[in-house]
Amino acid sequence: MGIQFSHPWLLWLLIPLTVLMVYAYKSDFRLSGSRKKWAIGIRSTILLLLVLMLSGIQTYNLVYQKEVVYLVDRSYSMADQDQLMEWIQESANHKDKEDQTSIVSTGLDSAVERQLSPAEIHEVQFDASLKREFSNLEAGLQLGGSLLSQIGDSRIVMVSDGEENVGSMLSAGRLLKDQGIAVDILEAPQPAIRDVSVEELVVPDKLYQAEAFYFEVLLRSTYEATGELRLYEDNREISRQKVEVSPGDNRYGLKGLAKTTGLHRYRAEIFMEGDDQSANNTGYAFTRVDGPPKVLIVEGKQETSNNITSALSSGLIQYEVIDPELLPTELAKYGAYDSIVFNNVSGDRVSGRQMDLIEQAVRSYGIGFMMAGGEDSFGMGGYFKTPIEKLLPVSMDLEGKREIPSLGLILVIDRSGSMSGAKIELAKEAAMRTVELLRPKDTVGVVAFDDQPWWVVEPQKASDKEAILSQIQSIQSDGGTDIYPALSSAVQKLVEVKAQRKHIILMTDGQSAGNGAYQGLVEQMKKDKITLSSVAVGQDADTVLLQSLAESSKGRYYFVQDETTIPAIFSREAVMMAQSYIVDKPFIPALQDTGEWNALFENGVPTIYGYIATTPKATAQTALVSPEPDPLLSRWQYGSGRTVAWTSDLTGKWSKEWVSWAGFSDVLTQMIKWTFPQFTASPYEIKSEVEGNQVHLEVVVNGDEVVPDSLQAVVTGEDLKERKVMLFQESPGHYTGDMTVDKPGAFMLSLVDDSGKSEKVAAPGSGLVVPYSPEYRISMGDSQQELSRLAELTGGRVLAWDHPEELFAPKARATKSLQDWSYMLLIAVLLLWVADIAVRRLALPWRAMAERLAAALRRRPARASEPGEATPAAGLTRLAARKERAAAFYGGGSAAPPTAPPRAAGGASPAAAGAKPPGEAPQARQPQARPGRAQEAAATAEPPQEQERSTSMDRLLAAKKRNSR
Repeated sequence: MGIQFSHPWLLWLLIPLTVLMVYAYKSDFRLSGSRKKWAIGIRSTILLLLVLMLSGIQTYNLVYQKEVVYLVDRSYSMADQDQLMEWIQESANHKDKEDQTSIVSTGLDSAVERQLSPAEIHEVQFDASLKREFSNLEAGLQLGGSLLSQIGDSRIVMVSDGEENVGSMLSAGRLLKDQGIAVDILEAPQPAIRDVSVEELVVPDKLYQAEAFYFEVLLRSTYEATGELRLYEDNREISRQKVEVSPGDNRYGLKGLAKTTGLHRYRAEIFMEGDDQSANNTGYAFTRVDGPPKVLIVEGKQETSNNITSALSSGLIQYEVIDPELLPTELAKYGAYDSIVFNNVSGDRVSGRQMDLIEQAVRSYGIGFMMAGGEDSFGMGGYFKTPIEKLLPVSMDLEGKREIPSLGLILVIDRSGSMSGAKIELAKEAAMRTVELLRPKDTVGVVAFDDQPWWVVEPQKASDKEAILSQIQSIQSDGGTDIYPALSSAVQKLVEVKAQRKHIILMTDGQSAGNGAYQGLVEQMKKDKITLSSVAVGQDADTVLLQSLAESSKGRYYFVQDETTIPAIFSREAVMMAQSYIVDKPFIPALQDTGEWNALFENGVPTIYGYIATTPKATAQTALVSPEPDPLLSRWQYGSGRTVAWTSDLTGKWSKEWVSWAGFSDVLTQMIKWTFPQFTASPYEIKSEVEGNQVHLEVVVNGDEVVPDSLQAVVTGEDLKERKVMLFQESPGHYTGDMTVDKPGAFMLSLVDDSGKSEKVAAPGSGLVVPYSPEYRISMGDSQQELSRLAELTGGRVLAWDHPEELFAPKARATKSLQDWSYMLLIAVLLLWVADIAVRRLALPWRAMAERLAAALRRRPARASEPGEATPAAGLTRLAARKERAAAFYGGGSAAPPTAPPRAAGGASPAAAGAKPPGEAPQARQPQARPGRAQEAAATAEPPQEQERSTSMDRLLAAKKRNSR
């Protein structure tokens, strides 16, 4: 054991402190004797301990053991994991018993696979879940260094190819060097592969329609080959070209033509013979093409949008007509349109993701939206509580507006094992959404079935919706599938329900195990006017049976491939049973709040013969209303975008006079144009630079545009999660910001001016691309030099794959195991400080206390007397001492017993003989006792001590009487 000091120069303080204590001892210290010696000694000890504590006194032992952390790079560029695990296992077999090992794996993040322990490594496993798209060796080195206690010979063994793309391992190495931790390097071999990658695709940031431009493509290759380069615009091939590549960088320019307006995503792909890796064969870029606006028309029934397309053509507005199933499933593709029109589209044909994308495109990127009515639109289309309803200026709920026939509804839901996961959750959401649509007077029941039916909610009035929703949430998937018992039970229960309309919704994803008497059940439903709609989920459902049941009972049959449409189907079914949603009586719309549209209707409006009833939202602007009054034409601002609701149709069924009206085209185009993004030529120039998983954004404001005080970028990835990046103004009109991404992909970006009371979009949406994982980039060959520099910087070694025993071969260097005494010394100082106060301030009879303590120690408890043995006199002695203390208290004098007075002749005391005590006045002579009582008086005479006590009491009473006078 040794001793060392962190600040040894502070020990010089002992010299003046020693002189001070000597002077205090020789001077008048206001104490004397032993108390002075004790006080000086305690204070000297306190000062000595304080000096030792300040100087950082430590004791240490020399330790000869090794602490090794295996840091394993598990990014995608590390191919051979089996060889790596074998090397770790083999090297760990050569460690000494007291040596400790740990395993850390790293990708973009890092994780501990094995804690630092002296136990043997029996099997190497990598179980941690990491983002392997990036390599962050700096984070791995930091985590590995934090595991080392540095009591022994500490080092990190990093197994990597050195191809880091996030962070800096040399920065972490400098910190480890200061801590005395060496980093050994085991370089992972990089197999020679034949690879061609698209390193960069460059297109102009802004184009005009019909403008010719050039694509610039950078290809990097490890071999010489011939292949084909293809270019795509929004998944549409626009060019292909034969190319020859040589090892290294190869640049190509291809000519393109901006045909359509909007935000477009371009993709370059290389197809090369002999290419061993395809993950890096694609590159992306975004550009915006300015020109006439473009509208996406989504029609529920084909060839029903002619009136819309004719009006747009007359207004020189481009358009595209698609079916609902062809709606884009990527946010970036919605950037190619200025507005979206839903023409009588049923909600069960639009997936949940597509609805979310449209809602986000409107709210965050200013794209417009318009819904036109029809029998499959608004509430009749099942849009209740969907993202589409959220963005519309009207809601689908009609509660309290009009008298709707009472409804009895039974939901028959398959809860078998095949419904586990997302299916059962969506089924429960559909059931709850349907319950919320019902009115208190409606009756609802829910029966879930597997092999047997289970009544989750017995048929009851929908007055206590919270309780019903809570019961639906309890449904769990399990068991087989048997439809007939559940359907039969639902029919029997619904027969007993008193309602004007009775309906059953049956949903299943499997084949029924039993063959029930379905024909008899259908006949009973017809007799009791019960309708049934069936929902077949997936290809495994009994589609023949379900379709037959729906058609026989005058219901509707739905085949679902996308489970996210199930809630819309249930909502649509609940609404369709209440035909009062469709108002089919003629009327002339009344003008309410037309705003700048007033000029369109100043000469009157044609008759409308029907529409879908809705409820206007609180902040919506309703231009035209029906006599009910229900909104016919409403609009509002939703986030960055604008939306319009036209609750009648545009096919001519309910609006035949409108579509033949001379002003129809002008009115419709103005309605759609109002939804267009409110942007002119944007003065904002946006640049992005990607390095690893860091995206650096730079925004410059050009022209005379007013520079906002605060600006932020809203970035949305393929997961639809919005990220807001604050942009800091470095100079007037120049903003920068940084964003971290955890995986590559294409992102939509818009600028928001949040300097005012409310946020507003400052620039149209644009795109940025984080290309394929940098782990797949072709190496430039400098990784080995970086690894060698790290080993040299920290004093580590470069290990070999064929000599794993070299890791533990060198003798462990001696390290000190330190023990800090600062806290112990501080506790001792505090205790001595209390003792110093006690010595100086407390004047106690120390000698008397010591004598009493010694007397108490000399006393011993008496042993028990044996039978017949004489009792010791100790008890009598204590009794006599107690009597003496009592006599001293009452007598006010000495504790010694009073001396008996001399007796007169005949044995009588002077008092008895009539003698006058000295100092007392003469008293009357008392009569003599009768001779017969002499013996009695002698027998009852008090002892001398009791007589003395009585005399003392007499004196006290006499003094009290005198004082009272």
